Amino acid sequence: MTAAELRGMYIDFFVRRGHAKIGGASLFPENDSTVLFTTAGMHPLVPFLLGEKHPAGRRLVDFQKCIRTGDIESVGDSTHLTFFDMLGNWSLGDYFKREAITWSYEFLTGREWLGFDPSRRSVTVFAGGDGVPPDEEAASIWEELGIPSDRIHFLGREDNWWGPAGATGPCGPDTEMFIDTGRDACGASCRPGCGCGKYFEIWNDVFMQYNKTREGLYLPLEQRNVDTGMGVERTVAMINGAASVFDIPAYAPLMEFLDARSGAPAPDQSSMRSRRIVADHARTSTHILGDDLGVPPSNLDQGYVLRRLIRLSVRHARKLGIEGPFLEDMARLVIDAESGVHPELGRNRSFALECLAREEAQFEKTLQGGMREFERLLPNLKRNPLGMVPGRVAFTLYDTYGFPVEFTAELAAEHGMAVDMEGYRAALEKHRELSRAGAERKFTGGLADHSDMVTKLHTATHLLHKALRTVLGSHVEQKGSNITAERLRFDFSHPAPMTDAEIEEVERLVNGAIASDLPVRIEEMGVDEAQRAGAIGLFKERYGERVKVYFIGDFSTEICGGPHVERTGGMGRFRILSEKSSSQGIRRIRAVLE
Repeated sequence: MTAAELRGMYIDFFVRRGHAKIGGASLFPENDSTVLFTTAGMHPLVPFLLGEKHPAGRRLVDFQKCIRTGDIESVGDSTHLTFFDMLGNWSLGDYFKREAITWSYEFLTGREWLGFDPSRRSVTVFAGGDGVPPDEEAASIWEELGIPSDRIHFLGREDNWWGPAGATGPCGPDTEMFIDTGRDACGASCRPGCGCGKYFEIWNDVFMQYNKTREGLYLPLEQRNVDTGMGVERTVAMINGAASVFDIPAYAPLMEFLDARSGAPAPDQSSMRSRRIVADHARTSTHILGDDLGVPPSNLDQGYVLRRLIRLSVRHARKLGIEGPFLEDMARLVIDAESGVHPELGRNRSFALECLAREEAQFEKTLQGGMREFERLLPNLKRNPLGMVPGRVAFTLYDTYGFPVEFTAELAAEHGMAVDMEGYRAALEKHRELSRAGAERKFTGGLADHSDMVTKLHTATHLLHKALRTVLGSHVEQKGSNITAERLRFDFSHPAPMTDAEIEEVERLVNGAIASDLPVRIEEMGVDEAQRAGAIGLFKERYGERVKVYFIGDFSTEICGGPHVERTGGMGRFRILSEKSSSQGIRRIRAVLE
């Protein structure tokens, strides 16, 4: 069975039972700052679970693409994925436990449907706690359907309770369904959910029947809901008798690509883990970039997760012996295979491919520099009797070379060592404290990093600021900026999204100023004199009585204290990667010099 066949069968089953098929939502939750990505099918439906009327009715069925960043460390085993599709059926104050459990049993075991042997089925239900009784009702329904009591396991809150979306709100017990894989038990206490691999979770029915109050009480919910979830990839793996979620049709092109590029013989356990990590992370990265709300790699929020996934992909590809660019080719395989189900991948194809190619090339330089430095340090590191890479060394690799601490840990492990993570975090926090202290000095505007690229990007922010005021109007004021050696981020006041034409005009003006090879000169003067000279600068009151004013030809005049080039020629080609809202009335531009 393929993923497409499973989706079709599931939707058909519930449509026959009065459910309306609805579309899935973006990977990027709207109006929810508590999570970076959509982690479950319930996220887009929270308003309706809270009582708002859904236009399609009270019985719904859908599939939702999800990302769970908490599973990144587990990827490489036989079951965990970062990106996956989740099937779900929903009751918004309509049916409840009996119907949900009965239909789950029927879909899993019915000959017309998935046809799993009932004797391989085990389930878990909530054992009770915090004033909520054990879910005897769910257990009795399972027994009525033929599941013997020794295969019905009562588990606690960590396993069988679905909490509210926030600190308060709808919540309740759940019942999870497992298939016995036939593997040997891990011991006398082996049970569903123990993690040994004998029991494979395939479906979860959540019964939202309580409302958690601010006082920590669980009161009966007026609108009781059913919220279910079945992972497409996991279920297809079980139906096909696959050894792992990576041995299903959806991953076949990616695995074949990796085998061909690596040229390695049959993979051992270590290389198998690397193959799975590369395949998962390449697919996940493609979906992050291919989403209609997709973001480019960055050092913040979703962009940071994306950057981490891409860098881990490159690292493990090198372990497989794959040299040179590869992510763009893998992304094409994902887009070609999945754009029929997720059409946004096709719409955003160019953006996804360009971002992956650029990030991979950029990181290759970082990776080589960091690995060379690690190899240089290795003889001394091996002399450490504790077999430990000091935290300050790991931080220096990160701070100086951009080498992720996760990579240092992997390299250390390959040589029988570990990283002093506590020491690393202490060095990182000290660095952050110094950065905060530097930002609070009376004379502000300086950058700790005066490297060539940071200097160019800092100068580019002046050109960008002026170009924005020229194109959008004099109401534009800088509201903040963040510059790394890789990109600039610039926040500014403006009430609406920029049009494509406006973005192109801003790029044209900035690149024109760069091509003109304008001289950059500095003058120190009083604040009033700077204002009379036409200098712009949002933070004048923080500079003191005397300020530095930078003149970039006759194009830009701005109060500043950071590093600047002597002339604009040779800065590179300025390109805006994204323009989007940062907060109410504030827009955010991310841009690079190529």
